[in-house]
Amino acid sequence: MAVNHDPKCRQCRREGMKLFLKGNRCYTRKCAIERRDFPPGQHGHGPQKKMTEYATQLREKQKMKRYYRVLDRPLGNYMREAERRRGVTGENLLQLLEMRLDNVIYRLNMAASRAEARQEVTHRHFMVNGRRVNIPSYILRPGDTIEVHEGSRKLPSMLAALSGTGRRIPEWLSLDPTNLTAKVLAAPTREQIDAPVEEQLIVEYYSR
Repeated sequence: MAVNHDPKCRQCRREGMKLFLKGNRCYTRKCAIERRDFPPGQHGHGPQKKMTEYATQLREKQKMKRYYRVLDRPLGNYMREAERRRGVTGENLLQLLEMRLDNVIYRLNMAASRAEARQEVTHRHFMVNGRRVNIPSYILRPGDTIEVHEGSRKLPSMLAALSGTGRRIPEWLSLDPTNLTAKVLAAPTREQIDAPVEEQLIVEYYSR
């Protein structure tokens, strides 16, 4: 299973913003953006060149890849599916990425980061509609239910979810912290997605 192994803090510094790739560390003063707010590499301190239109589109595509922890080929597949669906292509793309199982687990506060959520899914800690699913890219649908497997309910990440502390759970998801079950209420709208990307630039990138 392919995954980006580049140093996470360098990825955030390259994009010039927090992508919350290291979970709770990103909320502390140890965050790389807090300490070194400039691009990595020997030329990071130098004057930044004015970017071309293509470079701006590419940078936005790279930001989306890193934020959602996907690689080029899967992102291209999501883009083709977004174009096939009715509606605004950019919003369709974001919706597909948000409905991934690993992202939903992260949104439900059952993991500190998307990388941790990905690991939890591959270790078969979750069931979808009563069946174990170990595919992080599994696309959920409105009405689907997610449940923590009985043998995984004492994991630290699950206990943190049980305590009810953490990030705000989006409106399109519901969580029962007592039973560690959740439900997808609806597909998220653009207003409900807080991803720091300009999806139209990504659509333009793939439309070249």
